[in-house]
Amino acid sequence: MTATGATSPFDLHGRCAVVTGAGRGLGQAVAVGLARAGADVVLLGRPGHQDATRDLVTEAGGKADVVDLDVSDLDAVERVGADLNASRQVDVLVNNAGIIDRADSVDVGRDSWQRVLDVNLNGLFFLTQQLGRPMVARGHGKVVSIASLLSFQGGLRVVSYAASKHGVAGITKALANEWGPHGVQVNAIAPGYMVTDNTTALREDADRSRSILERIPAGRWGTAEDVAGAAVFLSSPAADYVNGHVLAVDGGWMAR
Repeated sequence: MTATGATSPFDLHGRCAVVTGAGRGLGQAVAVGLARAGADVVLLGRPGHQDATRDLVTEAGGKADVVDLDVSDLDAVERVGADLNASRQVDVLVNNAGIIDRADSVDVGRDSWQRVLDVNLNGLFFLTQQLGRPMVARGHGKVVSIASLLSFQGGLRVVSYAASKHGVAGITKALANEWGPHGVQVNAIAPGYMVTDNTTALREDADRSRSILERIPAGRWGTAEDVAGAAVFLSSPAADYVNGHVLAVDGGWMAR
């Protein structure tokens, strides 16, 4: 409670949040952040990869359930989505699961291209559709997807990733238009250069890492906790009038 006795607009007690790809990195930090704000958390991801996050959520005083799901398997997405809707009210969905494949565009094969889009875009949309239907029906809910600075830019040697993340931004805006009148806010976070497994190669390249840091006004790589704070905000009542927005959490990269 605040000093005035009013409930904090960031309070998520009594809410159920589903987070995909929460086994490590950004997803793990987001799940723990939501739990600290009071939400019960459902961790969706590959078998055996969510247990450490469940333990961290428990240590933070939260409650977490683990559900196995490969988001690229659309039949499984439909099945798991239906099971979740039947067993609980999902108030918040955070679409974090994602993969990246670095290669020259002239060398990208069909299988690689399809896998990236299946995880980053197709699975994201159909899980959002499944869990979003009850939100629309009851007139309340939050969807937060992890986009990227490559939702705005093209990048180098990541054509499938850039295509998928542009698609995430488009889905976010399209669903915000359709679902906003029904009380459901749909937004995305575009992380900047973060210390994650996806950026290991960049951080280990001294010249590339230096050029990146020289452009970031904050003067550092971002952390998973930087993204978690934004996710808690967009999942909370504090963001009830934020809709269709792709929020850059980038240390000022886009301002340069």
